[in-house]
Amino acid sequence: MSAGLRALTSRGRSFLASGIAALVMAVLLGENDLFRIGVLVTALPLLAAMVVARTRYRLSCARRLDPPRAEVGGEATVTLRLENVTRLPTGLLLIEDTVPYALGVRPRFVLDRVEPKGVREIDYRVRSDLRGKFAIGPLSIRIADPFGLVELTRSFTISDTLVVTPQVTALPHVRLSGEWSGGGESRTRSVAAAGDDDVAPREYRQGDDLRRVHWRSTARRGELMVRREEQQWQSRGALLLDTRRHAHRGEGPRSSFETAVSAAASIGVHLAREGLGLRLVTDQGTEHLADNSVSRSLLDTLAVVRHSPARSLEMGVSALRQGGGDGLIVAVVGALDPEEARELAKLRHSGITAVAVLLDLSTWEGSDRSTAEDFEAAQTILAGSGWRIVRLPAGVPISSVWREAANRGRYVLDPAGGAA
Repeated sequence: MSAGLRALTSRGRSFLASGIAALVMAVLLGENDLFRIGVLVTALPLLAAMVVARTRYRLSCARRLDPPRAEVGGEATVTLRLENVTRLPTGLLLIEDTVPYALGVRPRFVLDRVEPKGVREIDYRVRSDLRGKFAIGPLSIRIADPFGLVELTRSFTISDTLVVTPQVTALPHVRLSGEWSGGGESRTRSVAAAGDDDVAPREYRQGDDLRRVHWRSTARRGELMVRREEQQWQSRGALLLDTRRHAHRGEGPRSSFETAVSAAASIGVHLAREGLGLRLVTDQGTEHLADNSVSRSLLDTLAVVRHSPARSLEMGVSALRQGGGDGLIVAVVGALDPEEARELAKLRHSGITAVAVLLDLSTWEGSDRSTAEDFEAAQTILAGSGWRIVRLPAGVPISSVWREAANRGRYVLDPAGGAA
């Protein structure tokens, strides 16, 4: 009963106060009719509070996200499934799901009645312009009486997570020679010149050429064996993302930092789809990526990456150098001073293809003349060391400039004297 009284709405408190006032005035004035009205008005919210407080609805709740991962600016559908597992019908239910402010306002719904063993499904959409992992839930249910005098809130504990990943754009194919090194499953080389005894046979698979049947092994094993004429090679590469706060300009979705994250996501997914064994490195060091799903792990990591307080790329360059075995290095960087550019340039040597995606910070608000001068100096130093330069200005998608990665260390001055 005390819980029911605490759950009185403004209307319920007004009824209770009015009823008590009517009873007091009826006693003072000796009005029996007013006394009856006071009893009725006072009893109504008390009875409603007692009924609602004694209600023992048993409801089960499930939530489904479609899709569980959405790009920045994309929508996801949240489906709530409520089931009344008791033999009693419910009364009026006010349903509210907990949603972070980044996904919009909290959705609210009204269910008039759920029959015994009945099921209701409710859909609503969420959308975010910010990356991140957002918890949706728990769901709260307000049980109300038909007169709106009492509302009692009960909550579930279950919640789900929506992952909002950076925007990924499809990139054109660019030949990046030198990115393959031995040891895995992505690329092959022929070893047909090897002697017959040096070839390791394997079991016959449907579709294999019968001319590759290894009869000696077939006779020995008692099952059809074929020559393994290919040795697997592993493609390996590294993706460096500059997250230093002082190396970027602007705020919000249009900032150079968000542009860099989106570019890194697009490049990483593109290379992973082409069979590259990728590792992600930031100015804080190496980020762990799952081997079984590089693209998904990369996007999940980039969904929550934030600015770092680091002042230099020393840890990132060191992580790239210590990793070793990379045939391809792609660096997405913001502001670089000449000394940082020289340290980055040293990573490129014979057998390594190095691509520098340089954000032209002079095209973002808040930049000064020194920013443009450092940008040109960084281009000159990196291109002189054989790096391929991809210039990324504000408002330009990475897909529009990615073909510049095919230019092998060329550095050209435009007529105005700037770098091109």
